[in-house]
Order: sequence, then C-alpha cells, then structure tokens
Amino acid sequence: MVSTEGGQRQGRTGVRRTERDLRRRQALADAAAGVFPGEADVPAEAARIERFRCVIYLCGAPSTDFAAPREECTEYAEAFGWEITDVIEERAGLLPPYGRAGLGQAVECVRSGEAGAVLTAWRSMISSVPQEYDEVAREIEKAGGFLHVKDVTRRERGAAR
Repeated sequence: MVSTEGGQRQGRTGVRRTERDLRRRQALADAAAGVFPGEADVPAEAARIERFRCVIYLCGAPSTDFAAPREECTEYAEAFGWEITDVIEERAGLLPPYGRAGLGQAVECVRSGEAGAVLTAWRSMISSVPQEYDEVAREIEKAGGFLHVKDVTRRERGAAR
C-alpha cells in the first residue's frame, strides 16, 4: 500500500500535553477498553505499547537545502505519534532509485524491523517516473512496511504560484 497526504498544510500548534492530561487520556483509553484501575496486574513495562517507527528519507540535488522538508516530515510524524528512527538525506541528483545508497539504507531499516515506514516529503524524492516509484513502493512493502509521501500536491501548488 502506498499512502499519500493531500490537503492543506496546517501551522504548528505548539501545544504539548501535560503529564496530568496524558494520565487522564490513558485512564479514558483504559476505561474504553474495559480495563479499570487496579484490574490489570501487568507490570508497567509489559503493558507499554511501542510507538510506530518510521525513517525519513530526503533526496535532492547536491545543492538542496533539506531544512524545510525535514522539519515538515518531522512535524508530520510527530502529529501521528510516530517515532523517527533515522533521517537519511541524500544528495544524489537524478540517479534512478536503485542507484542510491541512502534509499537502500531506508529500505533496509524497514527490512530489519527498525522502522515500519519510509516517510518522504515529496513523491519526486523517490522518483518522478511512476514505474520506478511503484517499484520502490513494492520493495518497501515486501520488506514489511509502507512508503508514505507527506505532500503529493507540491508540483500543483508550485505551478499555481
């Protein structure tokens, strides 16, 4: 499965939940699941649910500044509660996807179980050629994860400006 995110970019909220709010939300989730305080005799570490993990992959020309797309991907992952295991920045230019060491490293993160997804800012960071893009997405799926593109409308917005 290849997933994409369309729609408008939302500004940074800057709101962080307090410890009290997190405990209250956990209690509500436990109650919704039918687990009430004192009923679960499971040690806290055993009950801990691991966060979904992803690797951010950014690719561009040798002079590309990745600061903005890195920040956008980081904020996007944090909005979904995803843990970022690695950020791979590759300045490979127009090399096909299978000629890029960084993309191979991102796929290997999925294959090894270190991450469940490869998150990238724009579809063109994988490939502007649909067949190549689809091949990479299938390879990531075979490795046990998925490819997620944060912003597929970049070209459309750029043309409208």
